[in-house]
Amino acid sequence: MDVQGTVDPGFEPVRDAFTRNFDQRGERGAAVAVYRDGRKVVDLWAGTRDVDGTAPWAVDTAQVVRSVTKGVAAAVPLLLHQRGQLDLDAPVGTYWPEYKAAGKERTLVRHLLAHRAGVPVLDAPLPPADALDVGRDFERAAAAVAAQAPAWEPGTDHGYHAHTYSWLLAALVRRVTGRPIGRWVAEEVARPLGLDLWLGLPQDEAHRVGRVGRLAEPPASATGGLVLRPKRAVAEAYGDERSLTRRAFAVIDPVPDENDPAYRAAGLPGSGGIATARALARFYASLIGPVDGHRLFAPATLAVARTEESAGPDRVLVVGTRFGLGYMLHGPASPLLGPGSFGHPGRGGSLAFADPESGVALGYVTNGMRKGVTADPRAQALIRAVRRSLG
Repeated sequence: MDVQGTVDPGFEPVRDAFTRNFDQRGERGAAVAVYRDGRKVVDLWAGTRDVDGTAPWAVDTAQVVRSVTKGVAAAVPLLLHQRGQLDLDAPVGTYWPEYKAAGKERTLVRHLLAHRAGVPVLDAPLPPADALDVGRDFERAAAAVAAQAPAWEPGTDHGYHAHTYSWLLAALVRRVTGRPIGRWVAEEVARPLGLDLWLGLPQDEAHRVGRVGRLAEPPASATGGLVLRPKRAVAEAYGDERSLTRRAFAVIDPVPDENDPAYRAAGLPGSGGIATARALARFYASLIGPVDGHRLFAPATLAVARTEESAGPDRVLVVGTRFGLGYMLHGPASPLLGPGSFGHPGRGGSLAFADPESGVALGYVTNGMRKGVTADPRAQALIRAVRRSLG
């Protein structure tokens, strides 16, 4: 595989792992970037821009990153809190009065961020036109979530809000700032940091974005001899049409095409972001320290973001998960770089996170999606390589 880009001395293991992902794990097109202490030390790309094409991945190719978007979107309420515009311990209804319906009046802002709100499902799934609702900033979907009765008492348990997270954050940010969340990210985050990152893809950038699609699962030889099968409880949950698991991932029906220009223009804050690996690594680097004079999170905000809010069996994902405010934390389902790491994977492959203790931030994007929600073997191989590079 002809890998393009640069690697600083000492980080050669990352290039080797990235190459092996193509040679041994079936990667079609991908990029990885690593920052350390605010400086880029790895910037690599290879393969094809489209999972089903032949055109090469270019230096500026971007991809849909699925739930990696959640980590970007979560920064918005945390930055609003940092600026004194949003109280994390206030009821959501303080800012969004309609949300008080159906027993949700005691839901706090922090519950939304930590997947404790109790509304991962909707009684009536939304058609794509209502779920995306570009012209009205997701207001039809937000109204559906506001009217929904919770599956558990808000704040008492946690379960991954796979899709409803989009509309919860979009509605909250719109009511606090008067701006769509995608525009807020563009103006307050992407532009100052020079990030190729969008929650709502501009038409004039569409030519840079590759097509995503499903890859075959890797052979056992690529996973250390292990056959990657879901635990029985997980498989049963996905197979049961009545389960929170199945319903949470079926909130939009039929499932929208992520390669559709309308989907990409919508920029769902929980799943529809588009970015380069370079942009994601730079974004997370700016959460933990200065990058070319720009720092997003103050130390107190960083501490809040990665303080454990939810831990244990996840009522949607079934496996154990750990969340801070909007971010997955190091744990069995999200084995990042170290105990203090925080970030977010995207279902099927992509990943972005930071480890403040080592000063490392990583972004990995791929056009080849696999079944897993967390701990993709390709991403984990890159993390192990970074760990070796750090000594």
